[in-house]
Amino acid sequence: MGNNLIYVIKKEEHNKESLRKIIKKHKEIKFVSLMGVDLIGNSTDERIPIKIFMEDIDEFLNGIAVQTDGSSVNLPGISTLNDAKVDIIVDKEANWVVDYNYSFLENNNSPIGTILIPCFLYHNEKPVDSRSILKTTVDLFKKRIIEILKDNDEYLKKYGINKDDIKDISLTTATELEFWVKTPNDKAEIEALTTSQSLNEQYWNRIDGVVRNALEDCLLVMDKCGFEPEMGHKEVGGVKQKLGLEIKDSHIMEQLEIDWKYSNPIQAADNQSYIKDLTSDVFKKYGLETTFLAKPIKDVAGNGMHTHLGVALVLNNGKVINLFNSNENGFLSELGYGALMGMLKNYEVMNPFISSTRDSLNRLKPGYEAPVSVVTSLGIDENTPSRNRSVLIGLIRDNKNPKATRFELRSPNPGSNLYVTIAVSYLAMLDGIEYVFNNKKTEKELLKEISKKAGEKADYLEKDREYRSEKDVFEDYTEEERNKIYGRSPKTVYENVKNLEIYSDKMKIFERNSIFDNDIINSIKISILTRWRTEIAHRVIKECRENIIGYNKNPNNLFELTKQDEEDWKKIKKLKEYISKNTEENGKCLFAKILGAFEKDNYELASKYIIELREKMERLEKMYDEYVKNLL
Repeated sequence: MGNNLIYVIKKEEHNKESLRKIIKKHKEIKFVSLMGVDLIGNSTDERIPIKIFMEDIDEFLNGIAVQTDGSSVNLPGISTLNDAKVDIIVDKEANWVVDYNYSFLENNNSPIGTILIPCFLYHNEKPVDSRSILKTTVDLFKKRIIEILKDNDEYLKKYGINKDDIKDISLTTATELEFWVKTPNDKAEIEALTTSQSLNEQYWNRIDGVVRNALEDCLLVMDKCGFEPEMGHKEVGGVKQKLGLEIKDSHIMEQLEIDWKYSNPIQAADNQSYIKDLTSDVFKKYGLETTFLAKPIKDVAGNGMHTHLGVALVLNNGKVINLFNSNENGFLSELGYGALMGMLKNYEVMNPFISSTRDSLNRLKPGYEAPVSVVTSLGIDENTPSRNRSVLIGLIRDNKNPKATRFELRSPNPGSNLYVTIAVSYLAMLDGIEYVFNNKKTEKELLKEISKKAGEKADYLEKDREYRSEKDVFEDYTEEERNKIYGRSPKTVYENVKNLEIYSDKMKIFERNSIFDNDIINSIKISILTRWRTEIAHRVIKECRENIIGYNKNPNNLFELTKQDEEDWKKIKKLKEYISKNTEENGKCLFAKILGAFEKDNYELASKYIIELREKMERLEKMYDEYVKNLL
């Protein structure tokens, strides 16, 4: 089954004649789905019969493919009830992947196929989607870098070229996919998972059983789709699977990672979306559940989506020059330093678009290889590439391969909107690059500035901050020290979004991108805060209440309580009531205070109460755990 299937339709085939031949040959393709991506990363998905697509192929390829009333995309403040129509326009430059439904087979035993076509979303003739944001940003960045290079003849001479040799700028992006896989209905054994992680029992360990079958199948399908997989392996978290009834694997709970080849920014983001769905479908075929949540299991390693960003110069003779490489045997070129410093200086206004959910902030905690501070690592010296996994942005270098030099942004997770993540990264880079060339900065001057200590004045970076560390940011600094020299990390989604106001001077990096205007930014802010508010009110409080209900004085009446037990329980009961029960003594409980703040649209007050709720629940959980262990 599937040997004659087609998995990808390249841009060269996005024309009437080629598509007709493909559809005629591949009868298993029954539908087309137009994939537009709204401003917080939700993709549209529908099933248009292939017959309708072929009958209206000219309109699909050259005009407005479909119109929607806007209810299927999240565009608050833009697509309103009295002005809801959104146009979906096909992107003919991106690869089209064929998605197969292996649980629905035709008589010839072939799965039903759907062509997934990336699209742009327009409202009143204005692009209002994540793919458009990234496309506009890429075009702007490339255009501006070419202008800068052509205006700096002396800089080009370092590469032995002149402005007439320039053909194009190549932006490369690569990501990875970390995810947890488990057998359905199994619950996480937190203590077993944390112990296994501390002992490094699973990291890059041998994969076996049904997980191996699913992973290998996934890599093979990725290859057929043209994603060029490079590796699949175990990650930090997990416990050994057990042998269940009927000689089947059971109690599977482990973390995996899949890597594939880099691409241009838009294709890389499309690929990430495709591969998440493909991975979920393939593992489901083997009876396994996958989750791409940033922090699916408390106190255990979360799922990252480290994003690699590069910039290269393409010459008319076909030669490619990595613009981040130093010409003076240093860490970075002037342009490279500018790009890195741009991201570091402006990260407070990048972060709301990258870590936009409660789940994403839960992952960014000390001790789990997820960044907590705005800091970079260059390496101990110019000849020793950095391997520091505790920083926000890593400089990736290979002394034997100059083309490999790039930045690794470590904060994104599989739930991050990769289109917008990449866009804000390149916009921030451009701000730093322009600082470098407008002020004719040298590599030595820039190395000194990025290595500055807190309190030292700098021309671009902030006086009271530090930006580089070759130490372990988790182990070698206290939280107070980190906050003082690298800045305080946001504790809630509201605090993260609030930074767009606190650091309003840094918002200028978005002003130059005509699509990333106030309407777009405001729509994203509304979407983020609405999602956060809804999740807190209808999920978080419910989960906390269920946990509190489960904290019983004498579980199953199995134990004889001592005087000390009675005293300990009084403290637990008092804290339970403070969190979840309105009383005459305490007044409104924390739950009621949070909901009341939301009812008044007081997000700042709700944020403070939510931070308190998290602290109180952690304290309650610890108290009850110690209480129960003493009973036993």
